[in-house]
Parts: sequence; structure tokens; C-alpha cells
Amino acid sequence: MQTRFLSTAIGSMPFKDPAYAVKVSLDRLNIPIWPQMSAFGLKEQMEIQYSEGMPCVVIDEEKGRMFFQTDGDYSDAFAQFYESYIMAMDPDDGNGDCSAMAISEEFSHGIYELERQLKAKGGKIPWVKVQTTGPCSLALTVVDENKRAIYYNEEFRDVITKALAMKCRWQIQKFQPYAENILCYVDEPILSAFGSSTYVSVQRDDVVAMLAEVIDAVHADGASCGIHCCGNTEWSILVDAGVDQINFDAFEFGETIAMYPDHVKRHLERGGTLAWGVVPTSVAIRDQDVNTLETQLENMMDHLSKTCGIDKDMIVNQAVIAPSCGTGSMDEADAERVFSVLQELSDKMKSKYGF
Repeated sequence: MQTRFLSTAIGSMPFKDPAYAVKVSLDRLNIPIWPQMSAFGLKEQMEIQYSEGMPCVVIDEEKGRMFFQTDGDYSDAFAQFYESYIMAMDPDDGNGDCSAMAISEEFSHGIYELERQLKAKGGKIPWVKVQTTGPCSLALTVVDENKRAIYYNEEFRDVITKALAMKCRWQIQKFQPYAENILCYVDEPILSAFGSSTYVSVQRDDVVAMLAEVIDAVHADGASCGIHCCGNTEWSILVDAGVDQINFDAFEFGETIAMYPDHVKRHLERGGTLAWGVVPTSVAIRDQDVNTLETQLENMMDHLSKTCGIDKDMIVNQAVIAPSCGTGSMDEADAERVFSVLQELSDKMKSKYGF
């Protein structure tokens, strides 16, 4: 896929007005996103936002947390879930209707505001990006009633993976009337800790299988799948899972992608793209501008080309420009600067290479 420095972003934004957040997205991004707006409280937090409809979820608003209740009889709840899953997702007989895992406006102001603005605009725009928390990050972050990561309960881990796959398809279907192409991100920040002593029992094959299941669901509706990890990780995992776009923090960890030359080369040769998160989403943005980030991006692309033996033209043609992570925890003024510099950098790189 030739993306040629199109710009996109990770989901979270610090703004309190959904209409304004969507306007920033549509005005500043070539691949606009629906904004995840944590300013609206607990239900728009990263994991909780995608919990709606999952069996045995408990949201404790008083303590500001969510957990899975696993100590009761959950057979009926699981049976109901799997019935809706099979009805929607069976490759032969499924009807594709994933509304059982819909995200309501109570859990996402951004989805519905983007839909309203696109409907008012009329026609189709080239791209829309949707997103979900990844199955590994959700399962390793959210716990059961005994504060044990739900990942280690295989029954619940399977339900979470399948529920998130359905949520991806529901989002894709919602925005297909408004965009020629849909990009669905699976956000996996926890993968930056893969291989550490904390997660030594997490097996690589299991991670690949969980990601592949969600990626296959995204592909079932003709969308492209990206995976975002805002730290260093074993990038070969994403390639082996079959992802279309790898999004990484290229401001802090830009050269780490070149540590996996065979996998990156295979990823690009099969049409995959790299989303270079070169625009920092920290106070470091105050000291950066389009020129400093252009230099850094060029140096990283040159390093990848030389280290991995990949034609730079391929890297350039299959590049996306992005922030290093979401902007949700930033001051609004700094977040504004992120989107401004991102737009400038995207425009400058396109012009430089004649796109």
C-alpha cells in the first residue's frame, strides 16, 4: 500500500468539546480519527471504553476501576456471548452483524460526533481510522475480583479477544458509508513490556495468535489493520501476526525497528506500511519543529534502508506520519502543537518527494 507520508494519530485527545476534537481530526489529519476523550470520565478510559457488552464486567465507579467477576456461575453469560459471536463471525454462515458489541455514546462521545460530522459533510472521504485497545493490553491490565490479571484465565482471555474483534468490525461497518478506506488500529502499549520479568509467563505464540485473530476480523470487512505500541518491543511479533501497519514511537525508539531486518523487509514487500511516530507527545514538542523532525525522520529512514538492505523508495512510499502516542494526557496547548507540527511535517515530506 502506498501511503506516502499521509498523517494520522493515536486515539486519545485532551479536549473537552467533542465537536472541536473532531474538527481538529478532520482538518489536520489525512487519515482522521474518532477522538477518545478521557475528559468525560471513567467510561472513556482506555480499557473501560471497550468493555461494554463483555460478560461478567464490573465497573466500580466509586473506586474508579473495572474488573471481571469470575467466581460465580458465568456459563449462561458465556453461552449468550458465544451465540452472538458465532451468529456474526462464523466464516461460512455468519451475518457479520457485530452490534452485540456496539459501543454506545455513553462510552464514546467521539465515535458519534465523527459520524455526525461526516454525515453532514456528505459523500465519502478517502480515509477514516478507528481503534480499539488490544487484547493483550486489556487482558494483562484488567484483573479479576482477586486482582489477578484476567489474561491468566484462558476462558476469559478468549472472550476478550473475540469481543474486541467484534468491536473492530462494528466500528468498521459504522464508518464504511463515509470513507473509501478504513484503517483500524489495535493499541497494544503493554507489548513494550513483553519479555520482561513481569510477563515472563506470557508466551509469544499466544500473543501472535490473539493479535492474528483480531487482525483477521478487521480484514473480514475489507479494512486495513494497524498495531500501535508506544515503546520498544519485539516488532517481529506484529509482522508474524499479519498486521498491515506498524505504528511505533519513532521519536524515542526510531532505530529499534531496524533490529528486525528480515521481518521488516517481509512486511514492506508484502505491502505493509510503517507509521513513524516521530512527533513527540510530551513536553519535548515545545523544543521541536518541522525542520528538526524532518531531519530525524530522514536519518531513521536512511538507517533502516542501510541496515536492512531495503530500498529507500519503498520505505518512503509506504510511510505514514504520526505522533509518538496519544495526546490525551497533554496540556491542550501542547496537543494543539502536536497536530500543527504533524500536519506541517506531512505536507513538507509529500512536497519534498513530489507526492
